[in-house]
Amino acid sequence: MTSKETEHHLEHLTQNLNPTEFIYDFLLAFGLPKASVSRLKKGDFNRSKVAGEILYKGKIFFKEGQTGNMLFEVEELSQDPRILKENPRIIFLTDYKNVVAKDLRTKVNREFPITDLPKYRDFFVPITGAEIYKSTNDNKADREASYALARFYDIVVQDNPELYKGDSHSLNILLSRLLFCFFAEDTGIFENEGMFTDAMANNTTENGSDLDVFFKDLFAKLNSRKSTHPSAVKDFPYVNGGLFKDEIKIPKFSKKSRDILLDCGNLNWDEINPDIFGSMIQAVADPEERSGLGMHYTSVPNILKLIKPLFLDELYEEFEKNRDNAKNLEKLLTRLSDIKFFDPACGSGNFLIITYKELRLLEIKIIQQLIDLENEFADTPITAQTKMNFSGKGDTVAIPPTQQKINFGGKQAKIYYPQIHLSQFYGIEIKDFAHEVAILSLWLAEHQMNKVFVDQLEGFGQTDPILPLKESGKITQGNAATLDWEKACSKEENDEIYIIGNPPYLGYSRQNIDQKNDLATVVSYIPNYKKLDYIVIWFIKATNYIKSPQQKYAFVSTNSITQGEQVSLLFPYILSRNQEIFFAHQSFKWQNNAKGNAGVAVIIVGIRMASNEKKVLFSENLQIVSTNINPYLINAPNNLVYPRNTPLSAFPEMIKGSSPGDNGNLLLDNSEREEILQAEPDAEKFIKKYIGAYEFMHSIDRYCIYVTDENLEDAHNISSFKGRFGKVADFRKQSTKVATQNKAKIPYFFDENKHREEDFLLIPQTGSERREYLPIGYFDKSNIVSNAVRVIYTSETWIFGVLSSKIHMVWIRAIAGRLKTDMQYSNTLCYNTFPFPEIPTKQKEIINQYVFAILDERAKFPQKTMAWLYNPDTMPKDLKNAHRELDEAIERCYRLAPFTSDAERLEYLFKMYDEMTKKDTLWGKVKKGKKKKNEI
Repeated sequence: MTSKETEHHLEHLTQNLNPTEFIYDFLLAFGLPKASVSRLKKGDFNRSKVAGEILYKGKIFFKEGQTGNMLFEVEELSQDPRILKENPRIIFLTDYKNVVAKDLRTKVNREFPITDLPKYRDFFVPITGAEIYKSTNDNKADREASYALARFYDIVVQDNPELYKGDSHSLNILLSRLLFCFFAEDTGIFENEGMFTDAMANNTTENGSDLDVFFKDLFAKLNSRKSTHPSAVKDFPYVNGGLFKDEIKIPKFSKKSRDILLDCGNLNWDEINPDIFGSMIQAVADPEERSGLGMHYTSVPNILKLIKPLFLDELYEEFEKNRDNAKNLEKLLTRLSDIKFFDPACGSGNFLIITYKELRLLEIKIIQQLIDLENEFADTPITAQTKMNFSGKGDTVAIPPTQQKINFGGKQAKIYYPQIHLSQFYGIEIKDFAHEVAILSLWLAEHQMNKVFVDQLEGFGQTDPILPLKESGKITQGNAATLDWEKACSKEENDEIYIIGNPPYLGYSRQNIDQKNDLATVVSYIPNYKKLDYIVIWFIKATNYIKSPQQKYAFVSTNSITQGEQVSLLFPYILSRNQEIFFAHQSFKWQNNAKGNAGVAVIIVGIRMASNEKKVLFSENLQIVSTNINPYLINAPNNLVYPRNTPLSAFPEMIKGSSPGDNGNLLLDNSEREEILQAEPDAEKFIKKYIGAYEFMHSIDRYCIYVTDENLEDAHNISSFKGRFGKVADFRKQSTKVATQNKAKIPYFFDENKHREEDFLLIPQTGSERREYLPIGYFDKSNIVSNAVRVIYTSETWIFGVLSSKIHMVWIRAIAGRLKTDMQYSNTLCYNTFPFPEIPTKQKEIINQYVFAILDERAKFPQKTMAWLYNPDTMPKDLKNAHRELDEAIERCYRLAPFTSDAERLEYLFKMYDEMTKKDTLWGKVKKGKKKKNEI
């Protein structure tokens, strides 16, 4: 259940208070299974025998509190052994006017009016087994550590420039090792708190001159079981795991760099989030990312949008389905321990880390349920207290780590160990330091989750000591575009593998030579592959990698691959491999402030082998079970829209505007025009109004020098033009295109002249996706239009109406290409493919009347621009109503029954497109075979 849904249910609950049902409705609002809540209501799951109390093991204790006394009550209850042995996370008291609650793990209290319950949703989320992640860089420990290490890194580079230039790898490894030591001394990995910082402070000089020797000795000790090391480091443990294995070049240090390290030792490294911190530290060693320090990681909510529908939701469904079947729960634990997770563009590892954390949390839930089932059939309930005092003498008994069961009261109680291991997590990362940080961050995450495991299972869970490090995530350093993925993550046919991540996007115009070569190496067999985004490499390689229903992949991508021409280039290959989209998030703004990431709209696409299992489409806050998700991410068949040179419907031709190819020398602003005409009035017949998309939308007056064969001789007599023509010639000579070079001989003509002596409709090439309607202009033949617009030379006004309609905008939104979030209107892809039925003259005349009404409404605002008129926030009400009336008239051309949603409009259009293209293809074959139409 989404957070907004929970808040909505809580609002309804507080507005319709029913003390008898309150606690049960409260639990349902958080998405707890109805069956479990029903059993709680019947008393099966209620561990309290006191009337009026609800004690739901591992989740919540609830009762009606005494007005004015609830703060005192909650403290008493939080120390009651009767309650504590059932390990509730939250104690919740209310007099149905106010609420007092306490989180028994964090020891945090909350007191508020019950009407504010929706605002405190996050406080109660742990009863679901989840924790509220910090999805932004608001962790003080992360920020302070990153800024301190960034300063340290800069000073070391300044003091050792030759080292940074010659062997930055050693400097990056050094930073990774220091991070581990700081974390180890604050989280119990090292025996004594502050051990590393104290040793550094007490055994090196203030000027830092011998700090390199100290680190050399320390790293050697951390990589050795021997005790024959200098006294300063002899008490440090053996770490192993490869982190301290290789000898590196250690730089010289100064007082400044030493002081920063000592200051770092005073930070609370126990609060560091490996998923966030890894990305922040990656920025420390990457000057290109330094300006976005701490703000460029992928947020946890975005990662959950991908991993939940890919595999996590299904694993939880399996858990809920088998809650009462211990044998099947054991099988599920085994399954979790066998799954492989692979991020072939893992960066500093945050997708893998969050996946690892979520799997460990699910593992804990399963084990808790197994313990509950064991309790259910025990003569004496097995509790943490019983386990610690099972001899009956009240003595405390230590549990040997290797002992799997404890005998008490004639019963054998299992001791559980984590089944999920870092060796299940694979990645590829091209950057050296990010590769090292990913490995380190996974180690840190393992240690943190081991602490959670032991804490939540309270005596029933044990973990092996983290030292010496035994394994890590299998992160390969290299270029994922050219590496063999099976060497990075080996697989058997029936292995359960999930490929995840956020690969690099890079549209074709932003790719460097190496990236273009990567694209050619991987996808050159796809026609027009050079038009594809760089991220397509990951989709193609993942498609080739998965071979069975147990193998699936999902990537975050820019929405460009599901729009425009890229769809017809990429998805035929994926669909031909018997694969399908089984879940997708439609376009949403990326919650990530990475440098160069402003304005990026992204999608999430999940791919599997084709099956009859359900498919889910996510659109804003809606979750739609779909019969099929096509490559445009709508619930419709897999009909792909290909560019066409002629209109599919009975429309006149649309062309691109004229291109001056002049470097601005044939174009004039108002002052330049006035200056020329003042000097030479005869120039007026050569100066035309020039309209591009920007000029049209913002009412900007612009002009051009427009010369034809008929008036060429007279144009040469205008002295003001000669210098401009010379500059045009020079510009064209410098072109790499032979055709353009040849046109340097005729600099007085436009490079591409599409102008006709006819009135025309004008459509901007680029438009905001926020607009509800496509702004269209109607102009007479005296105007010249630029190549930034599309033009229809026609006097048929009804075409204006069709293109101005909502249903046409729906089609554009689905299939048009994008520049950032702005739609790119194409004659070949948007206009020529638009399905519209043939209509009689009378219906065209009706549409004309609605068009005139729109033009009349526009005319009421002569001082306003088209941008203002069609901005959703400022669009006049009467203009909007005129468009709505036009919409109804246009949609009646399709069918009499009104459409109820844009999704329904789009499904209808795709079906019609499919029928029309099939008919168009068939008729083309008939004409080619020289048959008559009535022979079809």
